[in-house]
Amino acid sequence: MTFNDILKESWLSISGNKIRSFLTVLGIIIGVMAVVIMVAVGETVSKQISDQFSSLGTNTIMIRAGAAQSAGVRTGNRQTLTIQDAEFIGQLPDVAAFSPIQNSAAQVIYGNQNWASSMVGAYPGYEQVQNLEMEYGTFFNQSAVRNGSTYAIIGPKTAKELNMPENPVGEIIRVQNMPFTIIGMTKERGDSTMGSQDDMVIIPVTTLKKRLQGSRFPNSVNMIALKLNEGADNNLAIEQITALLRDRHKLSDDEADDFQIMDMKQVMEAMDTVTGYMTMLLVAIAAVSLLVGSIGIMNMMLVSVAERTREIGIRKAIGARERHIIIQFLSEAILISFIGSMVGLIFGVGLSQGIGRFIMGYNVPFSAWPVVVSVTVAVVVGLASGVMPAMKAAKLNPIDSLRYE
Repeated sequence: MTFNDILKESWLSISGNKIRSFLTVLGIIIGVMAVVIMVAVGETVSKQISDQFSSLGTNTIMIRAGAAQSAGVRTGNRQTLTIQDAEFIGQLPDVAAFSPIQNSAAQVIYGNQNWASSMVGAYPGYEQVQNLEMEYGTFFNQSAVRNGSTYAIIGPKTAKELNMPENPVGEIIRVQNMPFTIIGMTKERGDSTMGSQDDMVIIPVTTLKKRLQGSRFPNSVNMIALKLNEGADNNLAIEQITALLRDRHKLSDDEADDFQIMDMKQVMEAMDTVTGYMTMLLVAIAAVSLLVGSIGIMNMMLVSVAERTREIGIRKAIGARERHIIIQFLSEAILISFIGSMVGLIFGVGLSQGIGRFIMGYNVPFSAWPVVVSVTVAVVVGLASGVMPAMKAAKLNPIDSLRYE
């Protein structure tokens, strides 16, 4: 028999039991569709997280203030990082840009509008460290930091919530009854796992500490962010920063660090590992439905063998060999699996792309994974579920088969 003959014979056999064949195919459709959607979910989450962290760059290092600890118990609530610490770190050879950072929350007022936004006190280097791009205006300079100037950079979401003009440069906002002049607005970046990157007001750190907060410790900050030169060794830079801060904070060898260093490169690698395991788990869960679908094919083929026992006997009586019977039943199982896999692939890709883009607002990545999974399922599931029924059919005694009613 030629390939076309086998395909035609398989199709006639399958189409002869439409409802049973449809229900069997439906199991494979649901299984493949679930796998495709789960792969899309895993890759979308992985891409979202990766984009959020990569927007900072793998050569970015964050240093957070941390209270001294003894035997796992905090011994104080001291602010352990200072503006001077940041300036000394900025003099290290591999540091391209740096900024001390003080975060706060405040009610921002513009005209008769008000909005609770994030206040960020920083240095001019914050623009480079955070890879900010300006939509309008410019960032403040070091002179504004020295003078404690009331200049502000505003995020697009904050400007929108305050009903400000499209270009808000030159407008006046008030924070705690203090007027600030808008000198720039950043480009839209979207939300991240660390909060909105578009809902913030950036001002000189000295202005925030001394004029807004009136802090008793005007030089203390809760974070230092820095960007290394391209090609710099992150581990070496961390060792230098650690040694510098321990020396400045006069920590003895038996004292723990009173700061925490977070390397974005290590964070991204850890997140890639976590999202990879998450995707594998989702696919494994979805693959259970594929197993159920393959059992459905095997059940259908076993019933088909029982129903066509007499037909098998006639075929063998007129000269059909065992391999011909095996090929016939295997081809039927593979055809059912192939149809279900292709339809499941189409529905899976369509649903994941449609829901992601038009409902969730995410750009769902498309990879070769779903296609590979579908083709593999079509062959492997078809063969695995069809082998036993095909072997059973091939081993039937033609004399007993002809007597079968």
